[in-house]
Amino acid sequence: MNHTSTEQLQQLQKQIQGKNEWEALDFLAKSFPNKVVFSTSFSWEDQIILFWIYQHHINIQPFTLDTGRLFPETYAVWERSREKYGLEIKAYYPDALQIQNFVSQNGPNAFYQSVENRQTCCHIRKVQPLQKALANQKVWITGLRAEHSQHRQQLPILEWDSTYAVFKFHPLLHWSTEAVKSYIQNQNIPYNPLHDKGFVSIGCAPCTRAIQPGENFRAGRWWWEDANKKECGLHIHSQLTTIQS
Repeated sequence: MNHTSTEQLQQLQKQIQGKNEWEALDFLAKSFPNKVVFSTSFSWEDQIILFWIYQHHINIQPFTLDTGRLFPETYAVWERSREKYGLEIKAYYPDALQIQNFVSQNGPNAFYQSVENRQTCCHIRKVQPLQKALANQKVWITGLRAEHSQHRQQLPILEWDSTYAVFKFHPLLHWSTEAVKSYIQNQNIPYNPLHDKGFVSIGCAPCTRAIQPGENFRAGRWWWEDANKKECGLHIHSQLTTIQS
């Protein structure tokens, strides 16, 4: 991160202080016209952000990563959101030839065989499409929350991601699960019905299960792996420059 980016981050952090979540979104959208994007997996959190973009007519482009292995329920809430809000949700897909070669060489469920295979699958299906989505953008809006995992509890709301060279904003970072669910209900926001069945973090169908009472938020993702290493590569915080505001 260069000196100019550091100064700009500090300035932006000061400018969004005192603003509520949607006001901060609108401020960033107006500060970087047509250069602010929002990644949605149609989770509880993402549905709230999508609602704000629609309700307040904020110039932010929503996009999603269609891995080809999503739950039917995820596609259903995607369609319901399009119909209700009339927003374009741009879809990014993995390279067909890379998927073909990976599956041909390793099998359709190779991610169960090793961490390396799973990470390769995530890289092809998610990381590379994300690289396309964030190319030439200035701000990336996410639905990350501190409760999701231990290493996210130290995140600032606004940070610099050197991997993708974008500012990264997490408007719901300090919201509790109870607050998220209450807001969804009060505003009649469409959401993934899998959440009602114990699914908290919802990704690809073969790699996601419901969590049991007492399990942490990430227990339902790649449950066969070491709990401390369960990331798909989209959010690599060791490479983020953060300045606490």
